[in-house]
Amino acid sequence: MRFYVNKDAQTNGDHEVHRPTCSWLPDTENRLYLGDFATSQEAVKEARKYYVQVNGCYYCCPETHTS
Repeated sequence: MRFYVNKDAQTNGDHEVHRPTCSWLPDTENRLYLGDFATSQEAVKEARKYYVQVNGCYYCCPETHTS
């Protein structure tokens, strides 16, 4: 599945990773395509190449979302 990371950090500094079907997927200009991965864990690892503080989306990547 394809994954994207939000270029804009949340108020806590997190850049969230999203699946393309997510209702919270950022607009095209505010997201970075990470690639196709089997799991969101792999996508988060890839996103950390671009941003230090990364988190999975609560809604579409709950398995990598941390509070």
